Amino acid sequence: MCFEIKERDLAGKIGILKTRRGNIETPYVMPVVNPIRNIIKPSELKSEFKLNMIITNSYIIFKHYGKEAKDVHEITGFDGIIMTDSGAYQLLVYGKIDVSNKEILEFQEKIKSDIGVILDIPTGGIIDRKNAEYTVMETLRRAKESISLRKDNTMLWAGPIQGGRFLDLIEMCAEKMGELDFHIHPLGSPTQIMENYDYSTLVDMIVIAKRKLPPERPFHLFGAGHPMMLSLAVALGCDLFDSAAYALFAKDGRYMTQNGTIRIENLKELPCCCPICNKYDIKYLMEINKNEREVLLAKHNLYVVIEEIKIIKEAIREGRLWELLEMRCRSHPRLYEGFKKILKYSKYLEEQDPIISKRGIFFYDYLSMNRPEVIRYKNRLEERYEKPENKEVLLLLPMPKSKPFNKSKIFKKAIKIVGENVHICFYGDPFGIIPSELAETFPLSQFESSLENIGIWKEDVKKFAKNYKEVIILGEKINGFKSIKNIDELKVKE
Repeated sequence: MCFEIKERDLAGKIGILKTRRGNIETPYVMPVVNPIRNIIKPSELKSEFKLNMIITNSYIIFKHYGKEAKDVHEITGFDGIIMTDSGAYQLLVYGKIDVSNKEILEFQEKIKSDIGVILDIPTGGIIDRKNAEYTVMETLRRAKESISLRKDNTMLWAGPIQGGRFLDLIEMCAEKMGELDFHIHPLGSPTQIMENYDYSTLVDMIVIAKRKLPPERPFHLFGAGHPMMLSLAVALGCDLFDSAAYALFAKDGRYMTQNGTIRIENLKELPCCCPICNKYDIKYLMEINKNEREVLLAKHNLYVVIEEIKIIKEAIREGRLWELLEMRCRSHPRLYEGFKKILKYSKYLEEQDPIISKRGIFFYDYLSMNRPEVIRYKNRLEERYEKPENKEVLLLLPMPKSKPFNKSKIFKKAIKIVGENVHICFYGDPFGIIPSELAETFPLSQFESSLENIGIWKEDVKKFAKNYKEVIILGEKINGFKSIKNIDELKVKE
């Protein structure tokens, strides 16, 4: 096994990818390096940015240096881990390349790539159904062919998933590719979809593929590297990313932030504390020549990407990936659409999410109520919970401000009045109903909420109350329940 999972939150993971040149902690963004010319030298990526893994293109090397090319580490001047793409991107952009699957596979072994990719056929984001089916079937055929061609068993191989916007094709491709002997699975063809900010479709593509792939293999989102969307992709289960955006955006005078991109001429100051923004100001950047500015912008952009990955990893460790996701996805309406789409996959997220968290959880609005912890609690309460024996009267109290609820003043007063034969529970959002005997379990006493009385809890209460002969509720009116305004009204009953 080449991938070891260390930490989890939602479907996001911190893992160790083991290669013959060392290990990489994921999630990880590989800078795309052109083997011929780069804004930032590959050696600087290691010395200045402390990056130990890059991706470059074996087809460009093949075309530029020929079949007798040297070791890719020598060509790029990078002695860390190198993944090589096969030329599929050029096939997507130009429609044709003059190398076969067999030739480029053997070539990647010859130049000593650490992780190779088969020559898949990209579906792209704007292709019709018939052609999409061809890309999937031909990619699968080449994947099977590649296994018999391998000679170097120390190298890792990636089997891309194709299908584009056709989710049933992605599902079929992932299922069949997952049966083959590969170490990593990239999702092919997301670039055009991400360029159109179609994050809702991207969410579908990622989850559909992930559900059919072996969970022990890392998942790679081709062409993704903007810090704004990384938390969304990680939360869905993506482990590896590669992107040239840091350099391409710099070439176009665009300054990356974790909430979007700003044209450099529109900035009055540099809203960042990376080494570049600490050393220079906006006036200096606007006065230097274009080439010098491009280098500094590319370095800033890369620092922002690296910082975001560190923030995401820390959020996973702290069990706060959902909170980060809610914050980042409000950066752009189309990204927020993607966030709302993940609610469709709440069961998938609940299955991946750890049962216990190191920290309490936060609720901001009704979307927060779709957290896996809420879904899991409500399902288990309905499927597994049985009311205490000999308690036929249910007393419902509003959730107190202080936690745990069974230590609150209102609970102590209520139990003093009604005694042990009445079952006391708490009602309110986000959890619906909380039996007092469960009030100290996670996450029922480890959460903070700014939710108003949304009223979703009412449906949970109605279902829960069916097993009692009498129901008394404090502070609310529900048909069929006895309503009281003050807990002291129960004394009158006595």
